[in-house]
Amino acid sequence: MPRAGPRKVQRYSLEFKRKAVALSQLPDVEVRAVADALEIHPFMLSRWRKQAREGTLRGSAALPAKVTKTKTPPAREMQRFQALQRAHAVLQEEHALLKKLIRFTSARKPRSSRSSTRSARRSG
Repeated sequence: MPRAGPRKVQRYSLEFKRKAVALSQLPDVEVRAVADALEIHPFMLSRWRKQAREGTLRGSAALPAKVTKTKTPPAREMQRFQALQRAHAVLQEEHALLKKLIRFTSARKPRSSRSSTRSARRSG
């Protein structure tokens, strides 16, 4: 259930928006990675990119304290962040497969081999 009262709206400066758009337009950098690094929603960044294409990107005059302290990461860091995200996703998939394998092998009943049962009968 939504909270009662006014909703807090985050406002970003024109400079912040332009830097975010510039980072998202670098080669080999995904929009989602930039949005995650800047802690904004990917849809918001996509909207800013559209406004930049149309030439209507406008910022606000008043800046919240959080935005003034936020720095945009350099392109090299963005690419490294993106590579780490991909590697993390691969590791999560491998972990899930290993968990399934452990469940599968522990659920199977252990069987004795035929050779061991025949030798036991002969010697006894």
